[in-house]
Amino acid sequence: MLPLFAPPLLAIPFPAFDPVLVSVGPFAIRWYALAYIVGLLGGWWLTRRLVSSPSLWGGTPPMQPADLDDALLWIALGVILGGRLGFVLVYNLDYYAAHPLDALMVWRGGMSFHGGFLGAVVAMVLFARSRGISALSLFDLVAAVVPIGLFLGRIANFINGELWGRVADVPWAVIFPNGGPEPRHPSQLYQAGLEGLLLFAIGMIAVRMGALRRPGLVAALFATGYGIVRIVGEVFRQPDPQLGFFAFGLTMGMILSVPMILAGLWFIRRALVNPPRG
Repeated sequence: MLPLFAPPLLAIPFPAFDPVLVSVGPFAIRWYALAYIVGLLGGWWLTRRLVSSPSLWGGTPPMQPADLDDALLWIALGVILGGRLGFVLVYNLDYYAAHPLDALMVWRGGMSFHGGFLGAVVAMVLFARSRGISALSLFDLVAAVVPIGLFLGRIANFINGELWGRVADVPWAVIFPNGGPEPRHPSQLYQAGLEGLLLFAIGMIAVRMGALRRPGLVAALFATGYGIVRIVGEVFRQPDPQLGFFAFGLTMGMILSVPMILAGLWFIRRALVNPPRG
């Protein structure tokens, strides 16, 4: 009887990465934390550049660079709280119900993008109302730079040897330390390319073509694009063991991405129907 899986002759062993970048006494900086920090700071820098270019907006930008300085803290808190809460409630509720204090240990990993997305949306709506600025324009700015953090986050996932892919027989399959003896898709790198590089390129092209003149368009393009590429990435990614597969081979990541696509398409239509700024 033939084996169900024949591993490739050449499989790439997982590089010996240390998940801790720098440690000083009891304090340690992990790659995962660095990805969040660099992503937030890189996004903050680029949004300031975008909001300082009136030509991209068809006139006076709807906010000032100083507004973004204050928005950074709101958005960071929304991402961290929403991302962690989403992971706890959706992906591993049974475990955290039995170990509630572990839910506070964010540095160990375990963040949900969809939860972080909702947390950031709530934070931006509250901030925009407090400043009297356009929430849709703030969404657009943030959506244009979010792929920076997504790219770095997926690279950190790979370095940590987590969220690996399904068993594969491709020449570039990787044997992960905690993924069993079978070679697997390095799906973290696939997602870094799709969610990070591809979506960043689409967002920047849209911005240069005048999308910021139509409030909500860049954000809608991001939501739709992310939903699509996340579903593609999930085809190669191993589902979380506590959830597994749902009906028709769907995963939780696929299911949560469908509302993003539908909402994004609706907002694209809305942005294109309304007259542009300027």
